[in-house]
Amino acid sequence: MIQVLGVLEQGLIYAILSLGVYITFKILDFPDMSVDATFPLGAAVTALMLSNGFPALLTLPVSMAAGALAGAVTGMIHVKFKVGALLSGIIVMTGLYSVNLHIAGRANVQLFSFDTLFKNPSAAALSPAAQPYLPVLLMLIMVVAVKFLLDYYLSTRSGFLLRATGTSPSLVTTLSQDCGKVKILGLSMANALVALSGSIMCQYQRYFDISMGTGTLVLAAASVIVGTQLLSGLRFLRATTAVVLGAILYKGCVALALSLGLSPFDLKLVTAVLLFLILIAGKKTDSFGRVKKGARHA
Repeated sequence: MIQVLGVLEQGLIYAILSLGVYITFKILDFPDMSVDATFPLGAAVTALMLSNGFPALLTLPVSMAAGALAGAVTGMIHVKFKVGALLSGIIVMTGLYSVNLHIAGRANVQLFSFDTLFKNPSAAALSPAAQPYLPVLLMLIMVVAVKFLLDYYLSTRSGFLLRATGTSPSLVTTLSQDCGKVKILGLSMANALVALSGSIMCQYQRYFDISMGTGTLVLAAASVIVGTQLLSGLRFLRATTAVVLGAILYKGCVALALSLGLSPFDLKLVTAVLLFLILIAGKKTDSFGRVKKGARHA
């Protein structure tokens, strides 16, 4: 039971990260490498605020604002200075490494003596039987809120323009809208969610580490692929719901692999094999779950 709770907790945290990556890779068709740095950016901001006595709840919107700013910088480098999408993300990712160190003050920050969303006097007042379920409940509430807000936004005119920018930029231009501004907005939203996930993870594990963002892009992309591929037959599921479930399924697959006796050193290999098998099983989609041209009506 403890292992199941751990899978759900981490899966829900990474579900928010995956929703952010879903915006960039699947909607905008933008390979945003800065994700590996905006995740620890949210954690660094959280570590700084908690260690200075700020309420744990306040760290969430501030972390999101920091992530949105980083995403906007990526977008401006790409749009205003005509730098390629991949290089724009790499530039911001590289620069944020130093920024994160300056924000946190050092490479590792322990937060065991500070109150967090999951460890505080209110949580301690709960019955011992209920305390293990509190993190899952709080994370579920946050994930559901983020998912429904994102669904609502994508149903608005601005959300339509965001989706059209990734699939048909000419249509956006026809509507007298600036694709560049829409991309910047989309990258800001995506990285705000990534930083939010980093903030929650920092409070969940109660420490910040400068390397905690390493591999988050691959993890989130894997979650998007797992959700959009394995659950593609369930047409009643929204794409955002599939991404959330994909994150939980991915963490479940990792936990299963470890329970079968595989070494933690093999996690990257397990991820690579899992992605390969899923992609082979769904030949009508590309590497990020997007339906290939001509395949939709095949």
